[in-house]
Amino acid sequence: MLPLLLVQAWFWLRYFRPFVRRPAEAAATEPGPDAEPVSLILCAHNELDNLRELVPLLLRQEYPAGFELVLIDDRSQDDTYLFAQQLSQYYPGRFRLVTVTHTPAGFSPKKYALTLGIKAARHPRLLFTDADCRPGSPDWLRLMQRGFAQRGGAGMVLGFSGYAEAPGLLNQLIRYETLLTGAQYLGLAWAGRPYMGVGRNLAYNKATFHSTKGFASHIRRLSGDDDLLVQDAVAAGARAAVVADPEAQTLSQPAETWAAWWRQKRRHLSAGGRYRAADRRRLALFMGSNVLFYLATPVVLAVGLSRENLVSLGIIWLARTLLVLAAYVPLARRLGTALPPLTLPALDFLYFAFYCAWGLSLARRRPLQWK
Repeated sequence: MLPLLLVQAWFWLRYFRPFVRRPAEAAATEPGPDAEPVSLILCAHNELDNLRELVPLLLRQEYPAGFELVLIDDRSQDDTYLFAQQLSQYYPGRFRLVTVTHTPAGFSPKKYALTLGIKAARHPRLLFTDADCRPGSPDWLRLMQRGFAQRGGAGMVLGFSGYAEAPGLLNQLIRYETLLTGAQYLGLAWAGRPYMGVGRNLAYNKATFHSTKGFASHIRRLSGDDDLLVQDAVAAGARAAVVADPEAQTLSQPAETWAAWWRQKRRHLSAGGRYRAADRRRLALFMGSNVLFYLATPVVLAVGLSRENLVSLGIIWLARTLLVLAAYVPLARRLGTALPPLTLPALDFLYFAFYCAWGLSLARRRPLQWK
């Protein structure tokens, strides 16, 4: 079990701790590279209630170079179209509507809709979010687009999107899983090894999108409009920047039932098989070391219950508990995620139990895809 603990400690020292200790991002009030206009792209399917709350927040973003909001009405059956027509009259030149009436056979609906929105966008820089998200501040757009100036000219900007706090174990577990996922993809990207982003808060330019031929390599898969696009873009040579301070984040509404969360995570994890081999090995090393640590505990106890074994096991468990707290408490504080520190070890155990169940579920069934 000690080697498994050392693997986890290495990830903490190599990826998580440097990300937490990175320099603070410049405030929106400080001078920055704000001269390039941006197309903000939002895809919605029957999301009228969310749009009524979100769109005014987006249109009030403060950005001196100007921006447009491209709303993609993806086959909605509510009054999204009428709502969009009103916005077109109130915000001429600032708001644009793209209407999708049908999806061609064999295409993922969201990827097809996003492709039409990207083609309609006037500006080279593109910033994406979802209808159930809310920007962390009026400067969200400004701060996210500044990421394009990092790394000598980034083609992608990876942001963080947390989930709203609510009572109950499910909500805490969702927010812990989001924190753990953020530690991995943001920490590795900060270290120069980007492998995914989240479509709730993601930016890239048209050149990056065209370098991957859009979503062509995974157009049939239900998921992957964010992480698989990042995979293809990195393979094509695109640089990825990280912008993750709270004012540059978005906040989403979490799943409200265990069944909904199960389906959501199973869909997200189904894209992992398409990751590059190096990324799969790196993630398997981290996730596997955590899973095997828990699975090895009953094996060690079954082999022998001598006092020496129990003491050694207790020391290793104490060390891992302290490592979890040392890794994720500062990360949660830096990302503005409120989780009681003393609950983190229990949430960690529950999450990896679910992770094993998701893995078994995906192994027994074919990956989800549109036919």
